[in-house]
Amino acid sequence: MPERKRLLQPGNMLNPTPVVMVSCGSTVDEYNIITIAWTGTLCSDPPLCYIAVRPSRHSYDIIKRTGEFVINLVSHELAPIADWCGVRSGKQYHKFLETNLTPVHGSKVVAPIIAESPVNIECSVRNVVPLGAHDLFIGEVVAVQAHESLFNPKTDALELQRAQLVSYSHGHYYELGRIIGKFGFSVEKKTNKCKSKK
Repeated sequence: MPERKRLLQPGNMLNPTPVVMVSCGSTVDEYNIITIAWTGTLCSDPPLCYIAVRPSRHSYDIIKRTGEFVINLVSHELAPIADWCGVRSGKQYHKFLETNLTPVHGSKVVAPIIAESPVNIECSVRNVVPLGAHDLFIGEVVAVQAHESLFNPKTDALELQRAQLVSYSHGHYYELGRIIGKFGFSVEKKTNKCKSKK
C-alpha cells in the first residue's frame, strides 16, 4: 500500500534546487553577487536558462540595465560564501571584496565570472517576465567555462561530479549524493559476459 498523503498549502515545494551565485555588473565598482535557488533550464536549442529575482534586490536593476548575468555553480567549498552572499545586500557590501572572490571578465559578456566557481554560465537576457513576487529573467547561454580539474585526464570528458556541487532543499544546503545510474540506465541492455569453459 502506498503511504498516506498529507495535504499542504500551495507553495514552492519543488526540491532540491540548484544553489548558484549570480554575478552581474559592467564596472568593478558595481560588480555584485546574488545567491539564487530559483534557477533552472528552459531549452536546449537555443540554450536558455532562467533566474527569478525580486525587483527589490540590488542586483535586479543591474541585470535589467546591462542585460547580462553569469550563473556560477557552487561547490562544497564555496557553500559558506554563497550563503553569506544570500543574506547580505550589495547596497551595503561589495561582495567580491568582502569574500575575496576573484572577478574575471566573461568571454562573451561584460559581467564578471567568479574564478573560484567550478562552472560559469554566461548569459544574455532575452526577456524579462513579471510573475508576482519575482520577475523571470530568461537568459540565452552564450558561453560556458569550467575548471580544467573537472575533465577526465584520459578521456577529456567533463565529469561534473568532480565539482562537489551543492543543492538547496527546504532551507538547507546538501551535498550531492552517490551516482545511482545514468540517463537511460533503466532500459539499457545488459551484456552477458560468459567465460568459455576449457
